[in-house]
Amino acid sequence: MSILRMTPESEATGLVAEIYEDDRRSLGYVPSYTKALSLNPEAYLACQALLKAISKPLGPRLYELVTLAASQAIGSTHCRLAHGEKSLGIFKEEQLQAIARDFHDAGLSEAEVAMMDYATRVCTDAAAMTDRDSQRLRDLGFSDREIVDITMAAAARNFISRSVLAMGVDLEVPPGMSDELKDALLGPMALKPNGT
Repeated sequence: MSILRMTPESEATGLVAEIYEDDRRSLGYVPSYTKALSLNPEAYLACQALLKAISKPLGPRLYELVTLAASQAIGSTHCRLAHGEKSLGIFKEEQLQAIARDFHDAGLSEAEVAMMDYATRVCTDAAAMTDRDSQRLRDLGFSDREIVDITMAAAARNFISRSVLAMGVDLEVPPGMSDELKDALLGPMALKPNGT
């Protein structure tokens, strides 16, 4: 549980109230991670603008796949659950469960699997990456712009996920998420010390 004093929904004003209302409209509730990050509402909004600039050209499918791979690599249960929920609009639940368990064996294209491997590497060993990593994506049809966007999407997830984990923000399961999907998204992550 976070020691941060977050603004209750009933007391939110100004930018914070706008941020909360946006989540209520899009998610149906205001998650704890929004409440924590919106303690600096200007930075929160700047981060959201950055994510939109990265995700829009990639499209929802590729962006969510990168995000799921990156959040798995980081150990971010918050982002796995949130983006698992968002991904239900793109994938059938059965395939999303398979992606969450092992994206290498989930009916994705070779290019999508390579992209998710690349995102994982960005989050776990970026300093060791070379042109070979980018070349693999190019060989599978990704443009240079897409390679940049994939890289930035994975890197941006580090900023958000690590911030939420470091602040000890409460983990919430999105309302209505099935136990099967929750278990697939959390899997062994539920046992990681910082994954709660």
